[in-house]
Parts: sequence; C-alpha cells; structure tokens
Amino acid sequence: MQINYEKRIFGLDLMRAIAIIMVVCSHTLWIVPDARGVIPDVLSISGVMGVEIFFVLSGFLIGRILYKMYVSKSFEFKDIFYFWVRRWFRTLPNYYLVLLLNIIIAIYLGNHLPDNVWKYFFFLHNFSTQMPWLFAESWSLSIEEFAYILGPLLLYLVLLFKTKYSRSNLFLWITLLILLIFLITKLVYNQFETIQDMRHWTINVKAIVIYRIDAIYYGVLAAYISILYANFWKKIQYGAFILGVLIFFGINIYIPMKQLFITNYPMFWNVWYFLIKSFAIVLVLPLLSQIRYAPKAVKILITHISILSYAIYLLHYSIVMQLLKYFIPSENLAGFDIFVYIVVYLLITITLSYTLYRLYEKPMTDLRDSEKIKNYFK
Repeated sequence: MQINYEKRIFGLDLMRAIAIIMVVCSHTLWIVPDARGVIPDVLSISGVMGVEIFFVLSGFLIGRILYKMYVSKSFEFKDIFYFWVRRWFRTLPNYYLVLLLNIIIAIYLGNHLPDNVWKYFFFLHNFSTQMPWLFAESWSLSIEEFAYILGPLLLYLVLLFKTKYSRSNLFLWITLLILLIFLITKLVYNQFETIQDMRHWTINVKAIVIYRIDAIYYGVLAAYISILYANFWKKIQYGAFILGVLIFFGINIYIPMKQLFITNYPMFWNVWYFLIKSFAIVLVLPLLSQIRYAPKAVKILITHISILSYAIYLLHYSIVMQLLKYFIPSENLAGFDIFVYIVVYLLITITLSYTLYRLYEKPMTDLRDSEKIKNYFK
C-alpha cells in the first residue's frame, strides 16, 4: 500500500483509528453476550462513542473543503456537484457492494428481508422511522449522505437572495441554522414520544437521520473556527484537549454514578447526551488537527488502520461477525477458546477489509481524480 505520509495529518488519522477500534471492540460483545462487569460495560458504550467521533471528524474535513470552495469568487453550483461526486466516489461503491452482500447473506440464512428494502438504496430506511435490522452499520451512512447534501444545498440557495452579508458569515449562519433545526427535532421527539429502553432509543433516536444530522455539523462549525480564527485554534489546543477528554470520559462515568437511566431522564438521552459528546469531540480537534508527526512505526500502524477504517466499519459486524457466529456459534465457548475466537474474528475482518480496499475501494475512489472527471468540472 503506497501512502504519502507527508500529506496526511497524523492526529486526524489517530482519531479515525481510535474510532474504528472502539466500534469493532464494542461488537466483540456479541461473541460473549452474557458477559458482565466493568469491561463489558465500557465496551458497550465504546461503539456509540466511536461513531460519534467519525461524525464530527467527517464534518471537520468536509467543512474545511466547503468553506474554501464557498468563499471563492468562482463558486457556482457546478462546484457543489463536484463536491458531491467526489464524496459519492468515496462512499457509495463500498456501501452498495456491502448492501448487496447483506441482502444475499440474509436470503442464504433464511431471514426475511425488511419491508421496503428498496429504501436502503436511497438511504431512506432510517430517515424518519425505526431503523430496520438489516445491515446494522448502514444507519450512520444515511446520516452522512444527507448531511453532505443538505449543507451545500442551503449554502447555494441562500446566494439566490441578494444580501450584503459576506459568504463567510453566510457559511456560519447556515451551519448554526442546521445545528438549531436538528436540536429542535430532538426536542420535539422528546416532547411527544416515550422512550422504552436503550434498544428503543438506539433504533428510534440515535440512528434516525432527522434527529442526527447536526452531529456532522458540529465538525463543520469546528472547521469554520479553525480557518477564521487560526491563532485562537492554536492557542487553545492543549487546554481544549484536556477539557474534551475529561468531558468525553467523565460523562460516561457520571451516567452510572448518578443512575441517569433512560426511562427516568429521557430529555438527557434524547437531546443533551448527543450535544455533550459532540462538544467533547470538537474540543480535541485543535490539538489533533495540528499533529503531523509521530514515530515511524506508530505512524505506519495508525495510518493503515485509518485508511482501512471505512472497509472495516462496513464488513466487521453484519458480514464477518454474522457469518462467523452462524457457522461457529460462540455461546458455549469459554476462557482461551473465546480469546482465539476473537483473534480469528479480528484477523478475518482485517484481511477482508484490506482486500476490499485494495481491489475495490481504492480503484473506485481514484476515479474521482481521473482527467475525465476533472475536465468535466473545469
């Protein structure tokens, strides 16, 4: 795998690597579903945290791209479409391939497909209603895709109205508007719906597009600050990082300590829990976005994990774990056998993810840099 390490920001690769490790580790609990104790409790929440890191990091990266594109004097709708094309070459090929694999596996295993399975092809399966069981990882991709469409579209539409305000200010206001809109959708949900338990919350709030798009735009807001207030961004890096880490871990200690169960504190879980997590992740960005160097061995390992993270995310649970559990059930295993099972699971996941990346993901992603595509959008 040829990588230009000089062009990569190690701190952001580290965030991505940590996020995917947290997600994969959380799903190892399916191997030992009856496990109890501190470690299983920590692992059970690490997956949620990992995806939230992906959301904010994705928003930060696309936010910097969008801002620089938007304030350019040559900005026009064609630039937005090119932005979408580049994102789609990055995300859609893997998504559709793994979606088809999930459908084939479900049929092979004799599982009934969800009603309206066609919605998966348009990222509508978790737009406003309960997340179906098929392709469990796909919920976050729907949120990402609609976030990629909504922000740029609003940024362009607001320019159709003559205004004396700068594009920089318009970018900020559109970002804040999106954050406000999706804060309100969660407040409305909390007002009129009743949360039954954590699973109900997971598939009816956490994984629903109309409640979660703001998770991306906290990262976009961070991108705006990093560009417009670069000196401030550098000045706060260490203090913000410490505060972010304290909040990130502290909230998950505070919840069980104060017994903030979802049935008794629905407002906290439906609204403020998401905001607090996103805010904590934003706070670590000033430091991590400026770390470019690390010991060579560490940099190579972290960068490779980061690059494979998308393939790992799509394959590790609904494909690898589901098939492994089907052919080799783990319920009756214990001790060293469980350890071997987990190692085999991780090795299969990494091997398949590397294969997917090398043979399919990278060639498809590279198409967006082809001369044909570039010339079309000139």
